Amino acid sequence: MRKLFLIIGTFATTLCYAQQLNKGIEYAVESRAVWSDGKTFAPLWLTANQHGLISAKSSSGILKAGIFRSNETDSLRNWKHAYGLELATGWNHTSSFIVQQAYYDLSYRWMQVSIGSKERASELKNALLSSGGMTFGINARPIPQVRLEIPDYVAIPGTKEWFHLKGHLAYGMYTDNQWQKDFVASGRRYTQNVLHHSKALFFKIGNEKKAPLVYKLGVEMATQFGGTAYNVSYGRGETKKENFKMGHGFKDFWHALVPFGSGGDPTDGEGYANVSGNMLGSLHGSLEYHFKKWKIRAYCEHFFEDHSMIIDEFAWKEYCDNFGKEGFKSYIPPLIPGAYYWKDGLYGIEVSLPHNRWMNQILYEYLGTKEQSGPVYHDHTEHISDQISGIDNYYNHNIYTGWQHWGMSMGTPFLPSPIYNTDGTIQFKNNRVKTHHLGLAGNPIKDLSYRILISHSKYWGTYQTPLIDTREKTSALFEITYIPSNWKGWEIKGAFAFDNGDFPGNSVGGSIGIRKIGLLNF
Repeated sequence: MRKLFLIIGTFATTLCYAQQLNKGIEYAVESRAVWSDGKTFAPLWLTANQHGLISAKSSSGILKAGIFRSNETDSLRNWKHAYGLELATGWNHTSSFIVQQAYYDLSYRWMQVSIGSKERASELKNALLSSGGMTFGINARPIPQVRLEIPDYVAIPGTKEWFHLKGHLAYGMYTDNQWQKDFVASGRRYTQNVLHHSKALFFKIGNEKKAPLVYKLGVEMATQFGGTAYNVSYGRGETKKENFKMGHGFKDFWHALVPFGSGGDPTDGEGYANVSGNMLGSLHGSLEYHFKKWKIRAYCEHFFEDHSMIIDEFAWKEYCDNFGKEGFKSYIPPLIPGAYYWKDGLYGIEVSLPHNRWMNQILYEYLGTKEQSGPVYHDHTEHISDQISGIDNYYNHNIYTGWQHWGMSMGTPFLPSPIYNTDGTIQFKNNRVKTHHLGLAGNPIKDLSYRILISHSKYWGTYQTPLIDTREKTSALFEITYIPSNWKGWEIKGAFAFDNGDFPGNSVGGSIGIRKIGLLNF
């Protein structure tokens, strides 16, 4: 009760302060409870892709309250501002008090500076039905950051609105220091005060007003750098433990921004020149066609942990050796790995049927992460110049605790998050996965909508620690949302879900949530 009074008191104080800032402030209050018969964990789709706010444990609860102001409320000579504050308290959660969102956005025309912690959607993904992005998903808590961005597509001058771009550049810091220390077993690796960098650039080719075909492509990149890593194995294959303190200086920020070899990984030893920190990212593509009454869209996301998944080095060498000797084909450089071996990635197709109330959205996705550039790795040295860049070991790293925040994967939930580990390790133990995912949604009757998610995954473990026998799991969600037209601002949501398979175990459960939103009138 004390925690509940704390969040209500903080919320009320914030409202009083917000009254002085501006008008047009919205509030949102929500509670949700999850229960299941799982021995340890709830079904996947009751907890995944909730921005880290729903606990993975078999039963849990959350109460959150927030205020938000959109930058569309007013403007003054092209200047706009927006802000939000969302606080939560949880039962059976990773922490009992959570500052989920606290941000301020200042915009001038199409450019924006965003400061703080803010929930953001995955690029080129259906927020309701998709499994989420591979680099930037919606599965973990947001990271506080300073972000310079073009948040919406802006037409490039002189192109008559046929070419558009958007993007961002950000630096931030992870907030799970205490959770990592509490979660790991004695002698296990964990990190503290780790910094975050991300950047993205997307293009849109097409004009929906004049042509039905629209193509989007882009790249996202992220880096974990700085901080201190504890209990790290020194060298490859040795058992000695060391603590490594990474730099927080200008050079480190620069190497995170420009990911060229800097020898920043102390576990590599002499002769190596890998990028500083844990660098990863995605290449995106989307092609959509607008019919008169419906739309179809195909999209893909190719994930990479290093340059081997961006440029096919063997194909590039062969191209240079045979340039001009094999006719026209030899003049096409192999810059895009998809032309040769795009086996790993997320591939999807989505159909929107706005006039069909019974089923107005249909989505299918395939996720493959089994190949990872192959089963062999060797970085070139002075003595052995050849480089074989396999075993990319998605979401894992030799020093950092991987692509996670508060135990939850910051990318796709289909690579089981470290929160599911029962041995006190923070790492992804099953990152070689193949998944088929289906999503359906509709609004069959007034005030009532539904969505259905069904996924089937097969796991091979990792290259370093493969599973003796593959594991499989089927996850499903059946969710109904009721928004009564007579109760303005109220929303009631109920769901039934189950997991059936080898990992992390069979589980059947449900959830119920109540939400109230409205406009504050002082």
